[in-house]
Amino acid sequence: MTDTGFLSDLPLAGELVGTDFEGWSPELRAEFEAHSYDGEVGSRLLSANDRVRVWEIRLAPGERWHAHRHVLDYFWTAVNAGRSRQHTSDGTTREVSYDAGETRHFTFAQDQYLLHDIENIGDTELVFTTVEHLDSANAPLPLDRR
Repeated sequence: MTDTGFLSDLPLAGELVGTDFEGWSPELRAEFEAHSYDGEVGSRLLSANDRVRVWEIRLAPGERWHAHRHVLDYFWTAVNAGRSRQHTSDGTTREVSYDAGETRHFTFAQDQYLLHDIENIGDTELVFTTVEHLDSANAPLPLDRR
C-alpha cells in the first residue's frame, strides 16, 4: 500500500516543497527502489528484545539516512532541535522542523507502510531515538546487520 495520506494531518508532515517526484535525481529514485524493503530505520540499533527495537539516528549537517521502510508501529523523539528534508515514496518532498523532545507516534494497519529518507538541512547535528513495537499488525522486516 503506497497511500501516505495518513501523514497529511500530522505536524511532522512539515511543509510540502515538492510533488510528483519533482527534483528527484535518477540516483534518488534508484535508492528508493534498492531500499524499498530496508527495515533499518536508524543508523544504530541500540537495543532489541522480543517486544521492541530501539534505534538512534544521528545526522551531521548535510548528512542523510537512506530510504527505509517503516511497517511497525513506532514513535520517535527528537533529542535536539533541527530541520530535515524528507522524500516519501509517493513522490513528495517535505521540509520539517523539530523541537527538542518533540515526539510523534505512528500506527500502521496491515500492509500499510512509510518509505522515506531523511536529510539534515540544518546547521547542527540532528539526533532522534526511534522505538519500534514488534507486536504490530505487520511482521518486522528482516535486518541486514553487517
